Amino acid sequence: MEPKILNYGSLNIDHVYRVPHFVQPGETLSTLSLEYFAGGKGANQSVALARGGAQVFHAGKLGTDGAWLKEKLEQNGVNTQFILEGTLPSGHAIIQVDAQGENAIFLYAGANHEIEQEEIVSTLSRFEKGDYLLLQNEINLVPEIIREGVQKELYICFNPAPMTSAVLDYPLELCNLLIVNETEGGFLTQSASNEKILKKLTSRFPQTAVLLTVGAEGAYYVSKGKTFFQEAENVKTVDTTAAGDTFTGYFLAAQLKKASIEDALQRASHAAALCVSQKGAMDSIPYGI
Repeated sequence: MEPKILNYGSLNIDHVYRVPHFVQPGETLSTLSLEYFAGGKGANQSVALARGGAQVFHAGKLGTDGAWLKEKLEQNGVNTQFILEGTLPSGHAIIQVDAQGENAIFLYAGANHEIEQEEIVSTLSRFEKGDYLLLQNEINLVPEIIREGVQKELYICFNPAPMTSAVLDYPLELCNLLIVNETEGGFLTQSASNEKILKKLTSRFPQTAVLLTVGAEGAYYVSKGKTFFQEAENVKTVDTTAAGDTFTGYFLAAQLKKASIEDALQRASHAAALCVSQKGAMDSIPYGI
């Protein structure tokens, strides 16, 4: 029987502004357009998992303004029975997308930071040894969720985005898979090169596999002394929003189906390439790759 995956993650309303360039200190900048999208790294990764064919359950918190986000997940095949309602507004992101398709983002946590310990214990009690637990860093109590996942013998995957100094004190050694981009990996290791990032992470966490995504260069996967590399597909970039979330979701969906690491990386790379070819966040995640 295929393992289930629980994504304990964020739920955001994304405000996407198209701009000629990222706003500078002291500058007032007119935007070219404004659009609203369902988002949050957690929600995006759940949709990518579901579109990649995984049985995914999303846990987290929404504000009273976020019922449509829950409905959006359900429409995409995500089980939402563990999503609760908080007292604050739903989390949201302000996203600038420039003429080259690059993005700059800042976040308001809102209900994403209202998760409570008893809710964690109750939710994880519904999963069993061998199931997957996916986490990002847009919710509160991440260390507590990791530790509870260990007690349940779940396969724990952590994507420390957005990166904060608090992550340095998280029990990363308890994770089975650490998913980072070059910025996050560089922060954790104080290294600039991909080789040094991988060497330091695998040395510090020898029992943890590392998936390092490096944008247009591709991605590395290292586990137990073996290194795999996948080149990125050469496509015209329209918007990089949710590309990393797409890669993560499709990679894990392939793993759940017992695909080889090579096949999982190739599938994830292709899905991410299709994602960056479209504008938007969740809506740019491809179906059934």
